[in-house]
Amino acid sequence: MIKKISKAIFPVAGLGTRFLPATKANPKEMLPIVDKPLIQYAVEEAIEAGITELIFVTSSSKRAIEDHFDSNFELEANLIERGKTELLEIVRGILPEGVSCVYIRQKSPRGLGHAVWCAKPLVMNEPFAVLLADDLIDGGERSCLTQMVAQFQQHQASIVAVEKIAPHETQKYGIVDVNNVHEALMPLQGIVEKPIPSVAPSHLGVVGRYILTPRIFSLLEETCAGSHGEIQLTDAIAKLLMEEPVLAYQFSGQRYDCGSKLGYLDATIAYALKHPELSKEFKAKLEAVLA
Repeated sequence: MIKKISKAIFPVAGLGTRFLPATKANPKEMLPIVDKPLIQYAVEEAIEAGITELIFVTSSSKRAIEDHFDSNFELEANLIERGKTELLEIVRGILPEGVSCVYIRQKSPRGLGHAVWCAKPLVMNEPFAVLLADDLIDGGERSCLTQMVAQFQQHQASIVAVEKIAPHETQKYGIVDVNNVHEALMPLQGIVEKPIPSVAPSHLGVVGRYILTPRIFSLLEETCAGSHGEIQLTDAIAKLLMEEPVLAYQFSGQRYDCGSKLGYLDATIAYALKHPELSKEFKAKLEAVLA
């Protein structure tokens, strides 16, 4: 029986310390890229891939995310009164019909693996996707997760998205061990969390898109906490591939690391340059600044 992906986990409980003071009272996932927050881009990618249940693993400081995907009757009434029909459609279209949101708290910051494990009661015995909003991926005509779901439908195995990284950056990523780094889809031989460049098995780093089988939950329960008391998803994936196939997928598209200030600015420029209302004027301003 072919299993389908209908649920996606969004780990959004992090403190966003790299963007302080902007993230002192505002979640980093709500930082805007032009006119939409990062989390909305990730949600839109999931919905495009056929996801109908959005599971947000949050903390007490992330109420703004819940509010963003909820109805705002006062705002809608104001837009109706002022005849702002286009803006009204934008606001009402943030969450399409047939898509639901569920929120669960991660009581303490114990790493990505623990955040994923927190969603176990909502996922149950189904394969699921994980999207990290920090990684904004422009997949063009087919989003990164849409590409991965198509691969899952064919192979029915866990998949991690990877891309080629600079050799000196291996300590920032989970690094995969594969036989042929030039293939788009590759069986994992191993995976290591943030190795130093001299021992990294490749220059392919895992980025913030995953499709995982439910077996990962019991493996996360068995995974010991590492530095800072965090449970790493990479460690559980390393155990998973000893029991069942796990694939690495080099997606088509451009990733922006919006967890860093420079990557965030890079994404803002790229998305402004292709914005239907702003692109022409923004390009002219950039050219004037750089002249």
